Amino acid sequence: MPELNFGNRSTPIEAILFDKDGTLLDFTAMWGFWTVCVMENFRERLVARGLRFAKDEIPHIWGTFHDEQGGMTGYDVRGPLAMGTMEEVRAVLTWHGYHAGLSWAEAKINVNECFLQAEYAISKERPVRPLPGVRMFLELCRSHGMKMGVVTADETDSALRHLEWMGIESFFTVVVGTDQVKRGKPFPDMLLLACERLGIPAARSMVIGDTDGDMEMARSAGAAWKVAVGSPEHIQLADLTVRSFHELLEAGVSR
Repeated sequence: MPELNFGNRSTPIEAILFDKDGTLLDFTAMWGFWTVCVMENFRERLVARGLRFAKDEIPHIWGTFHDEQGGMTGYDVRGPLAMGTMEEVRAVLTWHGYHAGLSWAEAKINVNECFLQAEYAISKERPVRPLPGVRMFLELCRSHGMKMGVVTADETDSALRHLEWMGIESFFTVVVGTDQVKRGKPFPDMLLLACERLGIPAARSMVIGDTDGDMEMARSAGAAWKVAVGSPEHIQLADLTVRSFHELLEAGVSR
């Protein structure tokens, strides 16, 4: 049975469940592109109606950071874009449209159209790339016979498409999106469903993510290990926090 060894602690692990955005793929590269598409389109629609949409409001809507030209340079790992479902992200922007002066119905229609146009743009550009060290880590885990899956706040079809664009879809036996469960992160439902499909108890799983939502999902499901990839000062609930997959590789996967 493969084991994951971190320091002097060793726990038998049968499967690793990965978050997608910000863990496997570069969050800012893809969702930055998508966010700018949505926000610029939405701003133009409001301005055309004579409604106010100040650019300095944009960072506060979904929890994003921007440069002077409006490009997205980062995100709040505690915010709705990082932790929310697509429906939650959609609802936040719909409320903003209502707050700006649209009726709720108009806001929903405009947000939906902005999302569709951003999806079309992202399908053409495919600004999706794996984070450094991801492929090497996945290959090493597969060489040790580790089962692997993805549990994501994104919708399943979208997640499968992004994994395919990165060329890493073959590593994963299961992909569970938020549309497959009643409750998304931080609730345990996705992790429990993924473990059920893999045929293992959650207590033999390890979760790798980039937010405390991932870590809380793992804790509430009873996962053996909670590993975060990111800045330690932003993640409080992990058993181990590393800054990159290269650092995680140094921690070691062995028999």
